[in-house]
Amino acid sequence: MQPTDPFPFLLLPTLRSPGALACAAVVLLVVSSGTPAAEVVPPTASLPPILNGRDLTGWTTSAETQWKVVDGILVGENDAQKMGSMLFTDATYGDVIVEGEVRFSGEIDSGFMLRNPELQVQIGVSRSLKRDMTCSFYVGNYPEEAQAKRAGELWKTEQWNRIRIRAQGDTFTVWLNGEQVSQYTSPKYAGKAPIGLQIHAGLPMKVEFRDLRALPTE
Repeated sequence: MQPTDPFPFLLLPTLRSPGALACAAVVLLVVSSGTPAAEVVPPTASLPPILNGRDLTGWTTSAETQWKVVDGILVGENDAQKMGSMLFTDATYGDVIVEGEVRFSGEIDSGFMLRNPELQVQIGVSRSLKRDMTCSFYVGNYPEEAQAKRAGELWKTEQWNRIRIRAQGDTFTVWLNGEQVSQYTSPKYAGKAPIGLQIHAGLPMKVEFRDLRALPTE
């Protein structure tokens, strides 16, 4: 079943009633007054899938035993005796919208990787801070202004949670379950790179991904 789309297009009403005409007049007034209009974000269905739901075609890893596709779900699993591992798309991306659903139970340390040099959006507990930093940006540390401080309120424990990441120029934005939770700006992370998913070394963990999608926006 296709997950509910939390990012629909912004649509104007059909101009066939006085109420609709009034609404349109307000929109025109806002535009003419110079007030920024609400941002229109692409709906989930418009983002091409990057996981075929059957196997790891289109992805590369040095530890295939730690990554597998089961019933359409990408499963990353580690134990305390195994080294960490990464899974990367074969394709590289610069400006891009990345989206997918994530589920886990217990303590994990995972994340999405973008750009070159590498920029990480954390999923789970930070090894350095020893606390959950889901949807915060990791760049060798966790900049205060780039931390997702509301993520704990929005995260649904042991359920599917939808994460959207947009890399646009020097600005990186994360949404969790349809709500913007963090943003980071830096010109340092400018190079194209594969999209990566992480299993951290040193702890037993299992993380699941589904409906992974990516739309280049250059």
